[in-house]
Amino acid sequence: MPSFISIQHLTKSYSKGKNTVTPLQNLSLEVPQGEFLALMGPSGSGKTTLLNMIAGIDSPSSGELIVDDRDISKLSRAEITRWRASHVGYIFQLYHLVPILSAYENVELPLLLTKMSRSQRKERILAALDLVGLSDRANHRPSELSGGQEQRVAIARAIVHDPGLLVADEPTGDLDRESADSILQLLNTLADEHDKTIVMVTHDPKAAAAAHRTLHLEKGQLIEQGAVSSSTQNAAS
Repeated sequence: MPSFISIQHLTKSYSKGKNTVTPLQNLSLEVPQGEFLALMGPSGSGKTTLLNMIAGIDSPSSGELIVDDRDISKLSRAEITRWRASHVGYIFQLYHLVPILSAYENVELPLLLTKMSRSQRKERILAALDLVGLSDRANHRPSELSGGQEQRVAIARAIVHDPGLLVADEPTGDLDRESADSILQLLNTLADEHDKTIVMVTHDPKAAAAAHRTLHLEKGQLIEQGAVSSSTQNAAS
């Protein structure tokens, strides 16, 4: 299976006072298309820095970072902004929904920056809400939804423009176990049935266990690689 993300000798350093901080050091990683990857590690291990660079939010100091056949480390600020808008979907712990907007209107937000017609936007929004199981909650505001439903709206918003890459930062951290399991099942569906490549940062071993593969970071380096799950083995065979 071809790599959707290819990272070679990636290093990130920055100055903090008189000191140089290096959250990532000479890191290499291959992530196949359609894989659901979990990143774990203690605070300061570099996992969030790595997630932000994969998403084009931050840039490396050196090394190669190729996502979907494009070296995003070589893009200008304007180019990376355009690239993120069409290629990346973001899922966060605290949802970041607009309280005064309905689920439908929250999901619509990324599409308002495109040249889609109103009817085209409606088709995309309803398809995304249907995929996350919230077609019957389209007109509800966040205050009228459970935490799990709010996160599903956030996921619908992340996928409505059909990005190839989803980045998730502690997406189940604010949810009870039942809601968290439901969200993790949805992420697996997006990877297995819709070929989305998903990179998730989590402190929760149970959340990480739901991914196809788990990588552990410590002090900016990859120290352990989790076993590939049976679903990934079957897909690769």
